[in-house]
Amino acid sequence: MNIILLSGGSGKRLWPLSNDIRSKQFIKIFKREDGGLESMVQRVYRQIRKVDKEANVIIATSKSQVSLIHNQLGDNVGISVEPCRRDTFPAIVLATAYLHDIMGISGEEPVVVCPVDPYVDDSYFETLKLLGGQAAKGEANLVLMGIAPAYPSEKYGYIIPEKKADVSPVSSFKEKPDTETAKTYIAQGALWNGGVFAYKINYVLQKAHELIDFESYDDLFAKYDTLEKISFDYAVAENEPRIQMMRYSGGWKDLGTWNTLTEVMNETAVGNAVLNETCENTHVVNELDIPILCMGMKDVVVSASPEGILVSDKEQSSQIKPFVDQMGQQVMFAEKSWGSFHVLDVEEYSMTIKVTLKPGHRMNYHSHQHRDEIWNVIAGTGTVLIDGMEQPVSPGDVVTMQAGCRHTIIADTTLQVIEVQLGKEISVHDKQKFQLEN
Repeated sequence: MNIILLSGGSGKRLWPLSNDIRSKQFIKIFKREDGGLESMVQRVYRQIRKVDKEANVIIATSKSQVSLIHNQLGDNVGISVEPCRRDTFPAIVLATAYLHDIMGISGEEPVVVCPVDPYVDDSYFETLKLLGGQAAKGEANLVLMGIAPAYPSEKYGYIIPEKKADVSPVSSFKEKPDTETAKTYIAQGALWNGGVFAYKINYVLQKAHELIDFESYDDLFAKYDTLEKISFDYAVAENEPRIQMMRYSGGWKDLGTWNTLTEVMNETAVGNAVLNETCENTHVVNELDIPILCMGMKDVVVSASPEGILVSDKEQSSQIKPFVDQMGQQVMFAEKSWGSFHVLDVEEYSMTIKVTLKPGHRMNYHSHQHRDEIWNVIAGTGTVLIDGMEQPVSPGDVVTMQAGCRHTIIADTTLQVIEVQLGKEISVHDKQKFQLEN
């Protein structure tokens, strides 16, 4: 099975756990069988591998998420990097061209596209395999998954099939309706459009060449910022006469808000939290190293992270986005391919950060023009490289870098460093990367 997972999101609706780098699919909130926690993307990736160990998985995402994807899924997962956001049609075309031109997969091979973050059981991924198999038959150019609706929702588009069979031609698509209109759609046998579909590689590449002037993956990548922002539904699906729908009746949830997320949490509290016996339908997610105590709270979600603290009625929690948009706060925590960082303190002319590097990993070899840095090693061992000069480091060592010097740190073991940035212009944009010579 060839599968493209679409990974987007700006991290607003699940604030303060999500931010512009860590969107909802990367929040580690689901308990694994071994007691550890996993994120939505880790859960989905694990489920795909359980159903099809040989699945060829490509994640279509922005540059800002690449490092985090490698952190959570390892270095072997395929990634199609979008130079900028251009909606789902350009993203799918780019990922499809990557499969064909870079990975050498035949144009007759089927591909399944789905979001990276559905909360589903394993039967969903069994259906994805069937969806790909149906596309391979060539009876239709496009095969969609229709999800049996649990209620008349205003959040989803609807697919109306011609027949009640498990696989049926599509009669029509309907935009997101109001509740009463949704009821009439469901009475006609309509299903939710969950953004899942399958096709042969050549089909999408042909459609892409009709709408975009490009020669290859590399050419498309170079022109990507000039492409029209348009969804796959508008560009392709709604204009395709040879289209089928495959029915899916298993469990499916879109965990886009705190209210829906807490519905599937295994426990009432994640992290250091205590709820007394008078709390009802209350959930706490705490990423801070301080305790949270809840007493007498009903229908409430409490979440705390380096980004901030949320205390909200569950129903109101779906309306936090405009308030978060007004905050304009910098990213205070992020996971990277090499480890993670956590901002501890921000002053006018200084910033203090706790950096954790995984064994065998390093930061980029880089320099800053407008700030000095001091590294205080508090745990682990490694090597610091400053302007080509190597120096071993261990707990208690202090290393100072002046503005302009090139530097990096390489971890032998798990390495923790307190980094103090000093300067009048401290900015994430003040960074120049260099190749590290072997």
